[in-house]
Amino acid sequence: MSKKYFVLMEGANDTSQVFASKQPRGAALKAASRGETDIHLRERGGGGRVHVFKGWREQVAKPANGPAWLPDKVWKANVKKIRVDHL
Repeated sequence: MSKKYFVLMEGANDTSQVFASKQPRGAALKAASRGETDIHLRERGGGGRVHVFKGWREQVAKPANGPAWLPDKVWKANVKKIRVDHL
């Protein structure tokens, strides 16, 4: 499976933000880590699909095996898939 590109949409318009991932969820996690909450990702290329996610991030304790330079609290992104729209 090859890498796909997903364009973040606001309303019905594309933004300049493009996320690369094999799965739409991976791209949605990247968008959520940047603070996006209402995530609409249009798959580049054919198909005309828009993946809709609800995203949030929360501060959690750093993992036990985290490097020393990592702060005690880190942001963890989460997403929940709502639906897939077809253009």
